Amino acid sequence: MTIREGDVIEGEVTGIQPYGAFVKIDDDRQGLVHISELTHGYVKDVHDHVSVGDKIKVKVMNAQPKEGKYSLSLRAIQSRPLHSKTKAERIRDMQHNQDENGFNILKDKLNDWIEQSKDREESSRR
Repeated sequence: MTIREGDVIEGEVTGIQPYGAFVKIDDDRQGLVHISELTHGYVKDVHDHVSVGDKIKVKVMNAQPKEGKYSLSLRAIQSRPLHSKTKAERIRDMQHNQDENGFNILKDKLNDWIEQSKDREESSRR
């Protein structure tokens, strides 16, 4: 099996060190998921995210088959949490998730509420 950068593969966690987790790719190859590639955000302890024996999917970030080195990432196949997105990405997401009229709905409703309030006020005077 040829392994290239960008491939998403399944492997088994075979060892854990303070700096990351070793993943068996097949009988002849293993790679490393560096602690910074486990998840988005700060990772204090690798054990909080993976355990020896876990079957995990990872993305190949760097493949050097001649040297037998494979840099792997769990983080690269995870969705980024909202708070870690850039400001431009958050704005785009908000715009995408808004009603087609966006904030104009509130403006239109405000006029309706004012009219309703005037109607109630007039009816209470009668």
